Amino acid sequence: MSDKIKEAIEQIGTEFAEFKKTNDERLKQIAEKGHADPLLEAKLNKLNESIGQLESVKSRLDALEVARQRLATGVGDEKSAEKAEHKKAFMSFMKKGREDGLRELEQKAYQIGVGEDGGFAVPETIDTMIHDLIVDISPVRSVANVIQTGTSDYKKLVNKRGTGSGWVGEDDPRAETASSRLAEVPLFFGEIYAQPAATQQMLDDVFFDAESWISMEVATEFAQKEAAAFISGDGVKKPKGFLAYAQSADRDGVRAFGTLQALNSGNAANLGGFDRLIDVVHSLKAAHRTGAVWMGNRETFGSVRKLKTDDGHYLWQPSMVAGVPSTLLGYNVAEAEDMPIIGDGNVPLAFGNFKAGYMIADRVGVRVLRDPYSSKPFVLFYSTKRVGGAVVDSEAIKLLKTAA
Repeated sequence: MSDKIKEAIEQIGTEFAEFKKTNDERLKQIAEKGHADPLLEAKLNKLNESIGQLESVKSRLDALEVARQRLATGVGDEKSAEKAEHKKAFMSFMKKGREDGLRELEQKAYQIGVGEDGGFAVPETIDTMIHDLIVDISPVRSVANVIQTGTSDYKKLVNKRGTGSGWVGEDDPRAETASSRLAEVPLFFGEIYAQPAATQQMLDDVFFDAESWISMEVATEFAQKEAAAFISGDGVKKPKGFLAYAQSADRDGVRAFGTLQALNSGNAANLGGFDRLIDVVHSLKAAHRTGAVWMGNRETFGSVRKLKTDDGHYLWQPSMVAGVPSTLLGYNVAEAEDMPIIGDGNVPLAFGNFKAGYMIADRVGVRVLRDPYSSKPFVLFYSTKRVGGAVVDSEAIKLLKTAA
């Protein structure tokens, strides 16, 4: 554990203890006087904001620590002489702009080919680094089901569970049962790009680790761009986010296939308290509750942090272990800044088993086009990747809407 992560954990523990003490006093004043001292409210809000910031710092440090460890240990040797040769040529292309034989080496190593203006595929080791780093940084990727595919026409085959069954005796005739109802769920694809820049002097420096630099820069940009799409993307030239699907208050087995259940909080201005969060948890089937997580932004979790059970226990509990998230009602918390804020008609909280409910598909390979001309004295590395996303099980994700 790094000193910075340890320091953040200690600060969270200290400030949460003070936060609980202050909030308990606030609730006591409200019960006795009908309102709380404004100075006490201000102190509570300051503590809440500080804890939220520390939580974000801890999450970021956890992700970067994992990323650094992966970059330090590497992701394995090249699988073939062709791939090793391709990697050497690609690094020369990055640093010097030489393309001598690179396209032929790419085709030999990966059996792929594109037009002359399509850039070059990054070596397998760098591609794996980028993929792993994105998973560490992106909140949705860290909890969803991520696959790799060689086509943008990928469809997930889903069983709608229509198979018939029944009880019979040993010698009773078996009537023909209904067959399974299957549905094809398309994934919505789009091309995501990043354009990190370096000076030629940086690239010429013998100590400059171009491999780690391009991996981290591209992964960070991709993760930030993807985050919003996986949550609210409309599916047009981008993944379709889970909040873009139709919503209904109807329970499982009643609402239409592909429609997510959204429970109203009972109040357009808040989450509805302990009882409503419990309702959300138990609207999810028991099989999906194993591995389920809460997803919301920092401001929403700041509001959740004030909530208590009927016997006075706080619903939110901070993590005091590096690499382990905080919990809400015993379920892990995934902080995603692209989730909506609390407001009339908004969906500030999602709860579910995203491994079962949401699929992300990566087209294998990141491509890089080197551009030393557009922004002198910088060398731009225009990097692209195709990625898709869609809800594949609408019963595995539940939404909490702030509405009466």
